[in-house]
Amino acid sequence: MTPSLDSARSSAARVLRDRGIGTAALDARVLLTTATGLSLEALIAKGGEPIGRDAEMRFQGYVARRLAGEPVSRIRGTREFYGRDFRIGPQTLDPRPDTETLIAAVLDLVGQEKRTGRPLRILDLGTGSGCILITLLAELPDASGVGADISPGALRLARANAESMGVADRARFAVSDWFEALAGRFDIIVSNPPYVASAEIGGLAPEVAEHDPLAALDGGLDGLDAYRRIAAGTPAFLVPGGHLLVEIGCTQGEAVTDLFERAGLAVAQDGIVADLAGHPRCVCAKISEA
Repeated sequence: MTPSLDSARSSAARVLRDRGIGTAALDARVLLTTATGLSLEALIAKGGEPIGRDAEMRFQGYVARRLAGEPVSRIRGTREFYGRDFRIGPQTLDPRPDTETLIAAVLDLVGQEKRTGRPLRILDLGTGSGCILITLLAELPDASGVGADISPGALRLARANAESMGVADRARFAVSDWFEALAGRFDIIVSNPPYVASAEIGGLAPEVAEHDPLAALDGGLDGLDAYRRIAAGTPAFLVPGGHLLVEIGCTQGEAVTDLFERAGLAVAQDGIVADLAGHPRCVCAKISEA
């Protein structure tokens, strides 16, 4: 006889808590819904029922992976971002809430400009799971866009996410090392590039350093290599008056602003946007309308 759902959940939570995992109860509940295929509501309603042998084995495997330091999102293969569940994999960065600051900044910008005429064209550099581009297309139904990434595996996941979110007809994905394989001009370019200095990667939380792809983290000696590539290429790919918005590390606002301004882009006085914790998280730049 297998244990009840409630018993399996509480036992797993206790083990996780004893190992110092601060989100033990939540992790146990989420992993149990994943192992059983039940919704949270069904899990509560059926709590006294046996978990079943197959589900118990899956659940134990998931708990073991969590004890080894693997993030819950990696175990599940999905991450919620801006209210939508995105598939992720070994080739993609695990989206974080901080990146939602970039989404909000783009939506604010579009709302302020009150665009008319042709549909908005968006380019997402280093698209990974596609969470930024796909979210923007879902929020802006008249927009279309291109997601570029050097990883074909990441782009396969991005395409699948675009299909599941119902925006595949407005999204195109291209294997490209930043701008190298791209053509055309865009109204908005967005990116969450690698921005951790190489020497600092080892000091990141194990859930990040050991599970996010190195290429999505490593920003070079000073963490700014990707921004240099983006700054150099952007003027040739923005329409007059177009915008570039990038996520940054919380100490990089001035350095990234300087790189963009030297490339001929303008960063307004309020062009560095803070996240919900009050940390600088996004730089917004604009190219001349001439």
